[in-house]
Amino acid sequence: MDDARDLLPRGLYPALVEALQDTPVVCLLGPRQSGKSTLAQRLADDRVYIDLDDDDLAQTALADPSGFVRGLPEKVTLDEVQRVPELLRAIKVAVDKDRRPGRFLLTGSANLLLLPRASESLAGRMEILRLHTLTESEKMERPGRFLEIFLERGLTPEIRKTASNVPLDIPQRLLAGGYPEIRTRSPQRARAWHRNYLQTLFERDVPEVANLRDSSQLGALLKRLALYSGSLLNRSALGRELGMDRETVNHYVDVLERLFLLRLLPAWHRNRGKRLVKSAKPHVTDSGLICSLMDLRVEDWNARRRDFGHALESFVIQQLVAQSGWTDPALQFHHYRDRDQVEVDCVIERGRNVWGVEVKTARSVKDADFSGLKKLADQAGKDFQTGIVLYTGDSVLPSGDKRLMAVPISKLWEL
Repeated sequence: MDDARDLLPRGLYPALVEALQDTPVVCLLGPRQSGKSTLAQRLADDRVYIDLDDDDLAQTALADPSGFVRGLPEKVTLDEVQRVPELLRAIKVAVDKDRRPGRFLLTGSANLLLLPRASESLAGRMEILRLHTLTESEKMERPGRFLEIFLERGLTPEIRKTASNVPLDIPQRLLAGGYPEIRTRSPQRARAWHRNYLQTLFERDVPEVANLRDSSQLGALLKRLALYSGSLLNRSALGRELGMDRETVNHYVDVLERLFLLRLLPAWHRNRGKRLVKSAKPHVTDSGLICSLMDLRVEDWNARRRDFGHALESFVIQQLVAQSGWTDPALQFHHYRDRDQVEVDCVIERGRNVWGVEVKTARSVKDADFSGLKKLADQAGKDFQTGIVLYTGDSVLPSGDKRLMAVPISKLWEL
């Protein structure tokens, strides 16, 4: 169960309340220890909370799923429902008989939509909300409206306004990541927590979502993916490095996705972009995990800037994807890369409209840093809206194109 001491406001809370007002079943998915249980228990209703992490309760539910569901109270939260996926079919039957909204709130630390036994029962029958680890705006108790402003109003005065002169603590933020438990820990204790977190996850949750002979191989793959976070995914090369065949790599990547440890960012392309690279980019979903897996420390910021660059890119992707949960969950996130290796780290798509976000660790910006955004604008044509280079400086800088601008990365949590 998530730590009840975590009382920070969560940006997803209004969306959760709204979904329960008109939907019989709402499923809150996200990594273990991301705050799902805490968020669910904040609901101001007479909902009964049942924790399926309790082995006795889980075994009771498994023995008779239909009888267990029939005996539930009018409104119930079933926490960690992936432990007994057999309940989903029984819930479907119960909801078909009584479709009052808000009856079931489910939480899961594995992506139920990717579990074969669960996908059929879930399809089209409940609303899915995704809770991510804490964003920087949530940590600072700010609204987290950067994505909303960027998409709806473009490079408006809020974004164009020069940032504050407060020194940026980017390395510290990357090392901390977003798990609520880390907030009160030193960097050394955070690394220890990350190690224990992964060990517990692999020992407890992996057997429930996949049949693996050796979970240590999964850990080795995750560590390798941390090194390559934000790079093109080369499954064959990963297999050679780790002594795995391609089929095993594919399976393990799928398991990491199910556990919300890994996000695959697909390539953006339109039909006319025939020279575009189509490979996905893997992003470990929490920058703190990335830094712990690579043993990065604050004092390594200059000496290991390339490694920090991978962590920073994944960090930005995570902030934007999380903000989309309370801005527009239908947004699509991609990356752009052509055969000339011109790239844009994040392409956001809504319908035909396209926005671009490039990420740099430098405190200054060169004309060349806009080259990927310009290529993306050419490919998208009239559908291209605006593009920004997020960098670690403290000033908003124009480019030669009025649609493009360099913006301090701190705007992600200042707005």
